[in-house]
Amino acid sequence: MLWFALINAASFIICGLDKHYAECGLPRVRERTLMLFSALGGAFMMYFGMLLFRHKTMKPKFSVGVPLIILAYALLIFWLEAKYSLVTELIRMYQNQN
Repeated sequence: MLWFALINAASFIICGLDKHYAECGLPRVRERTLMLFSALGGAFMMYFGMLLFRHKTMKPKFSVGVPLIILAYALLIFWLEAKYSLVTELIRMYQNQN
């Protein structure tokens, strides 16, 4: 869980920085770096950053690609839950600690 929090925070920040760099004419963050952050788990905040900063929203690679990564993660979570009941187990473990 910590990984997803950190990678999402980093994705949001890097999206905002790239938008700032674009406006100031500074060297940009590579598109493959932005997509890599999304693929490694940061797609949720990358998408939020895209909408908030109005950045990369016209590029199909991002406007379609990032939501597809989010969908893939959602499907993976549903599959893992159906197969292994991971979320249910995590809730049960949390309740036993309290």
